Amino acid sequence: MAPFFGYHMHSFSFPGVAPDRLFDRVVELAQAAEAADFDLVTVMDHFYQIGGNGPETEPMLEAYTALAGIAARTSRVRLGTLVTGVTYRNPAVLAKIVSTLDVVSRGRAILGIGAAWNESEHIGYGIEFPPIGRRMDMLEEALTIAKLMFTEDRPSFAGKFYRIERALNSPRPIQAGGPPILIGGMGEKRTLKLAARFADMTHWFGGSIENLKRLNGVLEGHCEAEGRDPATIFRTIGAPVLLVRNEKEGKELAERVPAEVQARTGQPATPDQAAGRIRPYMDAGFTGFTFGNSSLATPELIAAAGELKKLLS
Repeated sequence: MAPFFGYHMHSFSFPGVAPDRLFDRVVELAQAAEAADFDLVTVMDHFYQIGGNGPETEPMLEAYTALAGIAARTSRVRLGTLVTGVTYRNPAVLAKIVSTLDVVSRGRAILGIGAAWNESEHIGYGIEFPPIGRRMDMLEEALTIAKLMFTEDRPSFAGKFYRIERALNSPRPIQAGGPPILIGGMGEKRTLKLAARFADMTHWFGGSIENLKRLNGVLEGHCEAEGRDPATIFRTIGAPVLLVRNEKEGKELAERVPAEVQARTGQPATPDQAAGRIRPYMDAGFTGFTFGNSSLATPELIAAAGELKKLLS
């Protein structure tokens, strides 16, 4: 079975690209991912750039506006966030936004969601940033509301943080049952428990095969408690490779990439070398891999990832 490849746009800093051409570059990369047989294109749902990717003053597009634009200029690839912070939008409004994205894209939207974490942008935008326990409670209610609005005609719900009263969501999503729900995060007590109850997909940030297997076991335990077959939840992870087209590019990149990045991904790898690194993860049951656009920064590198996918199919 072919692996599931996601292309994640966490950077909108394109050297030499004027601001009025920025979105054109975004579309170029999304179209290249679609042409290379990627299955999913995601963007970050942040208002500031986050630490580890660059200074917070770097450009950052609003996620769902960008996704709607990408939807209008692609035809096959699925679209969503990796992932929306639950604090950023009223969950009924979020369900409406994602339903609209599903209509605009003709049934290609996913709802990626998590508990939010970046306090700096909450302060800057005046968004309340409660403690993590409360954010997890908010996430549970938000997921309940989204599922209701995706599947019922005029649902009502009264929780501690949110309520809806015969909420109308018309037009409904194109996809039967609504867009798939992707829950991002590796929290064992709450996040994976919510994944067992609500998620069609999860996204984990990678790591050793041993730890990923352990987390699989945790998720399966939560699924058992929920009476759910864990095989119905598709699991994706950050791709454990830094891809290059050839050995020369690999040597040049190895000299530029920080050691902490290579500690996560290993040294740069050609498609043949990367296939050897990814296969053990596939053998362990992980068949979804997400590549960031800072490492796959050109259509040529995205095409190389398409070659990698063929090698793994």
